[in-house]
Amino acid sequence: MSSRPPDLRIDDLASPSFSPDVQEMLGAVAPMAETIAWTLDAALEEAARETGLTDFGEDIYSEPMAVFLRGAQDEAGLSPMGEVTVWRQIVQFLKNRLLVEEEFKRRPEIAGEVIDRPIIIAGLPRTGTTHLHNLISSDPGLHSLPWWESLEPLPPLAETESDLDVDPRWHRAAEGIAMRDRFMPHFKRMHDMSPDHAHEEIHLLAIAGSTMFFETLAPSESWREYYCGTDQTPWYGYMRRILQVIQSRRPTSGRWILKSPQHLEQFSPLKRIFPDATFVVTHRDPVSITASFATMATYAARLSQRVVDPVKLGGYWARRIEQMLRACVKDREQLPQEHSLDVRFHEFMADDLATVEAIYRLAGNPLTEEARTAMVDFMALHPRGKYGRVLYDLADFGIDPAERRQALDFYVQRFNVEIEER
Repeated sequence: MSSRPPDLRIDDLASPSFSPDVQEMLGAVAPMAETIAWTLDAALEEAARETGLTDFGEDIYSEPMAVFLRGAQDEAGLSPMGEVTVWRQIVQFLKNRLLVEEEFKRRPEIAGEVIDRPIIIAGLPRTGTTHLHNLISSDPGLHSLPWWESLEPLPPLAETESDLDVDPRWHRAAEGIAMRDRFMPHFKRMHDMSPDHAHEEIHLLAIAGSTMFFETLAPSESWREYYCGTDQTPWYGYMRRILQVIQSRRPTSGRWILKSPQHLEQFSPLKRIFPDATFVVTHRDPVSITASFATMATYAARLSQRVVDPVKLGGYWARRIEQMLRACVKDREQLPQEHSLDVRFHEFMADDLATVEAIYRLAGNPLTEEARTAMVDFMALHPRGKYGRVLYDLADFGIDPAERRQALDFYVQRFNVEIEER
């Protein structure tokens, strides 16, 4: 008999319900929110003060971060908790940037680190990318980015010589996940995380100064227009710089396994920065993706927005998903045929390891018995639906499934995607 919790439909998307202790914590941040200056200069000063450093490196960060901060303040309808969260995130990204630049000054040889033939997964959320990424990341012969390290690629200077058994950054990441689970107890049903789980590079791109992650922090039309209208190559180049730093501090050698939904509409920058990469593009019924992601985004919005409007949020992300899929269809042929693979969700779910084997063959990377055993062990410890499923319904967002089905048919036909009947 399965011990998996029963399926759940989240029924308080529009009117979030919190426990008394969480309500108290949400109320306690209001005075902190009132002190936020909402200027990039103030964020730079705060990051410099907290690190004791002043060199932020090449200024590719000022313009995009300023655009985002204005959009977050003026357009996103942030709650006090949302304001504090966005501000502290920006300050942390800038602190990380200061530490990266300091590391290059101390160890200029890092510039010689080669990011050799990375394997890059590009696909929308809810298409199996997280499971595929974690599965491949369990291979001890590859480099991957764990959650704790994505948040803080380098320790604060005061912790550099720490002799603790467990990195304090790991503990901070674990505390953050525990807090998230208190505020949003159903989130792990949709996206299970631990400090050691492989994470995507959106936090590294945020340190660089420009990322789609900003959109998930505070949906803003002005930020989206700026981001989508700007060649992202410089920020992907800085992401590579951070990977060099991380790689230089590890004793093992191996190729990187990278992943982000953002990559789906950034094939050109990826090719420029990682010309020898192997690309894996994941696909799933886009109507199911829309229902699933709209639910997750709206559920998460309870911590960031004063008023949670499922129709507004669902519409925003439905349009954004379509935009990303159109970019994928338009640019897919830019990826080299001999170094790219399309992975359909239903095929991956039917045989996880067969998909991994196909990726390794394409990449010319040996799948060792040690790696295979590690992957089998990972699947045993992380069965699908471990915390139970969330039931999704586009009606919660005022979205007509038939309209979405017709609007997204271009993508279904292009990649022969299997329709999921609901």
